[in-house]
Amino acid sequence: MDLNMHLNAPHSMGTTIIGVTYNGGVVLGADSRTSTGMYVANRASDKITQLTDNVYVCRSGSAADSQVVSDYVRYFLHQHTIQLGQPATVKVAAYLVRLLSYNNKNILETGLIVGGWDKYEGGKIYGIPLGGTLIEQPFAIGGSGSSYLYGFFDQAWKEGMTKDEAEQLVVKAVSLAIARDGASGGVVCTVVINLEGVTRNFYPGDKLQLWHEELEPQNSLLDILNSPSPEPMNI
Repeated sequence: MDLNMHLNAPHSMGTTIIGVTYNGGVVLGADSRTSTGMYVANRASDKITQLTDNVYVCRSGSAADSQVVSDYVRYFLHQHTIQLGQPATVKVAAYLVRLLSYNNKNILETGLIVGGWDKYEGGKIYGIPLGGTLIEQPFAIGGSGSSYLYGFFDQAWKEGMTKDEAEQLVVKAVSLAIARDGASGGVVCTVVINLEGVTRNFYPGDKLQLWHEELEPQNSLLDILNSPSPEPMNI
């Protein structure tokens, strides 16, 4: 295997991203693994990016493409807020993401989920997959880990969930994808957005539930080296 080929590959966020609506707001969630080919370039990246005070976007696909789309949309929304004198709605943010994704669909390799809360429509989730289609959904999943989750969400998602139920669902879903998808891993990050504001939460990988055939966490080499030496055997 040519290691240089993987080290020089484009940074890809083969990943798991999720957005879920609940009774009062939305919960966004993602894993934290960024890879270049088979090499994990960053095991603790933040894939949930702020667009405005009340709107965030989950990024998957090419890290560079998703970052530049987020940067452009953040800039346009800032100008929009100054001109109108009030925060942009979730729908406006999603339409801007869709516009950039669709107009550049031949060169962009990124799938995005826009979620947030505004005073006009409450909590909203919009999926913008490859190609720039805009889909409003009660929940959206994306990234390489999403293929393992469609049946789970069909069974587990329900209308009128509380904030805690929605966040537990997102964390469980991301941990399930991490267990099956080699391109998803690290920790689970969530963002809860509602009338009260925005709350970020962090769930370390060694605290996530283990699923079928997953191995228990192992001590690192440093832990092994720092541990006391075993007593010599008496013969």
